[in-house]
Amino acid sequence: MITGNQVTALGSKISGRECVVIPNDLRLRVAYRGLYTCPDVVVICGKPQFVDGERDTLINPTMLVEVLSPSTEAYHRGFKSAQYRQIESLREYALVSQKEPRIEIFERRENRQWLMSEAAGLDAGCCFQSIDCGILLADVYQSVAFGESAPR
Repeated sequence: MITGNQVTALGSKISGRECVVIPNDLRLRVAYRGLYTCPDVVVICGKPQFVDGERDTLINPTMLVEVLSPSTEAYHRGFKSAQYRQIESLREYALVSQKEPRIEIFERRENRQWLMSEAAGLDAGCCFQSIDCGILLADVYQSVAFGESAPR
């Protein structure tokens, strides 16, 4: 549900631009030597570039979104994050919590350093600089039930 909401929220904001939002059905070549993943959400700005004529393996994402689960969180924060940072075209990636309304955004700066920002609570919003778009966490977490301790 969170992935679908994220696709809808981003898609409505960038409609009419040269960017497209794709849910987790597009494979991404992360490393030249063979690491492939299927991120939860991929945003491509400009012309998509693929590994070959099959057009099923992208190599130039602008932004990636991963929805964290208890079984994947360490992998997304560790190895996968380090691999994503090596993708030349990638300007931003986001880690979206399932446990509470919280999104961490990692943005590539001019000097190849990464800046992390965070939005938390259903009243918060976040801005994706790479696609010049802001969204509300209430939209991302629409119809998602949390425990009583989730921040509002």
